[in-house]
Amino acid sequence: MDPSFEQLSTAEQIQLVQDLWDRIAQRPELVPVSDEMKAELDRRVAAHRADPSSAIPWEQVKAELRRRR
Repeated sequence: MDPSFEQLSTAEQIQLVQDLWDRIAQRPELVPVSDEMKAELDRRVAAHRADPSSAIPWEQVKAELRRRR
C-alpha cells in the first residue's frame, strides 16, 4: 500500500475508494468479467427464469434493511 494512503484518515481513505469506484463505473465496458463470473450470472438468470417468484423486489429489500436499523 502506498504510504501516502496510510497517512490519510479513514474518512479520506473511504472517500478515495468511492472516487476511484465512480471513475471505474463511468466505463463499465472496461471492467473485466471472468468466465466464472459470466457463468454465475447465467446461472442466476436461468434460476430466475425458472422461478420468477423467488425474486424479491428491490423496494421490499430496501424496506427490510431500513427496518433493521
